[in-house]
Amino acid sequence: MTDATILVADDDRAIRTVLTQALGRVGYQVRATGNAATLWRWISEGEGDAVITDVVMPDENGLDLVPRIRKLRPELRVIVMSAQNTLLTAVKATERGAFEYIPKPFDLKELISIVQRALTEPAPQLQTVGEGHGTGGNEEKLPLIGRSQAMQEIYRVLARLMATDLTVLINGESGTGKELIARALHDYGKRRNGQFVAVNMAAIPRELIESELFGHEKGAFTGATSRAPGRFEQADGGTLFLDEIGDMPLEAQTRLLRVLQEGEYTLVGGRTAIRSNVRIIAATHRDLRQLVSHGLFREDLYFRLNVVPIRIPPLRERTEDIPELVRHFQSSLAAEGLPAKNLEPAAMARLQSYKWPGNVRELENLVRRLAALYSHETIGVDVVEAELAESPSATAVQPSVEITHDGLAGLVERHLRNYFDAHRNDLPSAGLYDRILREVEKPLIELSLTATGGNQIKAAQLLGLNRNTLRKKIRELDIQVIRGVKYSQ
Repeated sequence: MTDATILVADDDRAIRTVLTQALGRVGYQVRATGNAATLWRWISEGEGDAVITDVVMPDENGLDLVPRIRKLRPELRVIVMSAQNTLLTAVKATERGAFEYIPKPFDLKELISIVQRALTEPAPQLQTVGEGHGTGGNEEKLPLIGRSQAMQEIYRVLARLMATDLTVLINGESGTGKELIARALHDYGKRRNGQFVAVNMAAIPRELIESELFGHEKGAFTGATSRAPGRFEQADGGTLFLDEIGDMPLEAQTRLLRVLQEGEYTLVGGRTAIRSNVRIIAATHRDLRQLVSHGLFREDLYFRLNVVPIRIPPLRERTEDIPELVRHFQSSLAAEGLPAKNLEPAAMARLQSYKWPGNVRELENLVRRLAALYSHETIGVDVVEAELAESPSATAVQPSVEITHDGLAGLVERHLRNYFDAHRNDLPSAGLYDRILREVEKPLIELSLTATGGNQIKAAQLLGLNRNTLRKKIRELDIQVIRGVKYSQ
């Protein structure tokens, strides 16, 4: 459907120009506007085969247009893009009926691929706010913090899951926020009016886990003087979060498997089956597949739990989120009466160069200590260094990152080994050195430009290049640059 017409609405002229050119190159007709009123008029007149709209526009919020478009022209797919890169934006876009949500800065190839899907795939049956669960008055909450690409992908996945009861398995290191993900799924999902019940498998004695989860009848075991409900019963109509599921003993795993297969369970010592009406979300920091191979975790249970896997990246993989996380923690502490602190740029840079073995939890604890123990308003890098040195798991990355065999050099070596192994009999006659350098140089420059929002002066400083040298390389490598857009060829 390359002769389709795409309607584009964004108040940024540069974004409109880029989208018009990019979509035009693959054969689409494009009509672009900077306001919602014109977009609505075009749609009302029957124009367009797909829509790309920004959220923030001068005359109307793009999200408010989506349910109106669905009502008037339900076959018309709407792609929402926004620089307000929060979970709430992704949830609102999805629940109001958007075909897809894309955070800014976006990748042009990805956007074109989404447009192609929007024109060819059947539209998903999504509920709008008026028909479904909505955000339930949670608009002001920010349950998850971060605008990194890794967090954006999590937001998009979560938004698609809100209207479902699918079982979710969350994997991530300790301190990454697995319970926050589970709570977000509950608080913004269709079970939000029910209870959210969290159980940590590692904190319960093995012999008590079955009773804790499923409850017990009077006389079921010594000390069972009365009937006691379990966590499944407490979570009825809501969500049961099973944290550290990898520590569940095999006998309890068998009972949990029955719940997932049959939708019912019995109390310990009981005979009557009870229907289960809970959404199960599990989490672990362990590799369940490895536990399965060692006979410590049931393979059939693993597949029942792993319907939708979500991996939470460790903080060291999303260090660009650290300043926003620090501000969030400082605001929370201010509500507790602790003084707000300013961090010198060098101090913030030091936080971003640290490995954070304790992840977000460790960062929060550090911000709390800085607020409680230091009287000066501005925190310098020396204070941060002293606090990090006191950390029992302090393993820092030096500000000038050394490329070691365990780091980038190791990855490059493995990549090259694979290349030479695969091309033993057809190696290129010449030019491999320059080719490899260009393969590294181009993404390095592109990512540096993305990190600086397209600012070539800042990107040149970041790379340690002369500004004219950077401009020359941008031309030679055919890198397109514009603020607010990440490009890939």
